[in-house]
Amino acid sequence: MLSQRWLRLMPLHLMLLPALALLLIYSYGPITGILIAFQNFMPSKGIFGSPFIGLDNFKYVWDLPDTRQVLTNTVVIAFFKIILNLAVPILLALLLNEVRIKLFKRSVQTIVYLPYFLSWVLLGGILIDILSPSQGIVNDIIKSFGFKPLFFLGDPNWFRFTIVATDLWKEVGFNTIVFLAAVTNANPSLYEAAVIDGANRWKQTLNITLPSMLPVIILLATLSLGNVLNAGFDQIFNLYSPQVYSTGDILDTFVYRIGLIDTQYGVATAVGLFKSIISCLFISVSYFLAYRLANYRIF
Repeated sequence: MLSQRWLRLMPLHLMLLPALALLLIYSYGPITGILIAFQNFMPSKGIFGSPFIGLDNFKYVWDLPDTRQVLTNTVVIAFFKIILNLAVPILLALLLNEVRIKLFKRSVQTIVYLPYFLSWVLLGGILIDILSPSQGIVNDIIKSFGFKPLFFLGDPNWFRFTIVATDLWKEVGFNTIVFLAAVTNANPSLYEAAVIDGANRWKQTLNITLPSMLPVIILLATLSLGNVLNAGFDQIFNLYSPQVYSTGDILDTFVYRIGLIDTQYGVATAVGLFKSIISCLFISVSYFLAYRLANYRIF
């Protein structure tokens, strides 16, 4: 009977082979590149021919004067992105849930969702134009009120704010749609019972709508914790410049400059490995807390 079952399932297992081969080649195969973090890597000698230097690359990175500032920039930018990309979409979803005019509701959803489909290459060019201190429409409005123009992308004091705000503008639509879908988990009979008991809209939202959204909120919050060291390379790479390195340089752009521009491949790999290990720890802790505090399971 076992052999018959195996023969019956054999075609299904064979269908998995191409996907398994792609997984091994493109996901697990490149893991051998981690060895570069412990080597004085020389492209001419390859991974297995370059001399082994232990933890010297990690020590070199830690001793660099910019490392701590880069790490601080990464954590600060990522932290505010995580918080705002949870809080603002939740608030917007709750507000849209109260709208009874369907045409207006769908129009707002479309408007806030549209930037999500645009790449940061395109958005970077748009933001550079509209935030320009000389001809940008934003600074034209600021000057019309009698204030001095602001150099949003060139002033270190404003750059972090600009990065977080523009990321929120791009991502808020998608997260709002997710939370609006979560609202449908609420049992309509609970709202009917709440109306009979005299609960107003605020109490219904607080005691019915928000608890129904809680599983999705926990899921997105849990997944976002893994991005504590991921502040958005594609966004910052298209918007930053040397004059804002002090507040805008993050681990990913730091790796780009060290690895691809300065060709210090071992050092860049060491930074990338450090980031991966810390992110893995954060993800593990977040799933543990979600299970203990909210009884959330991933399967």
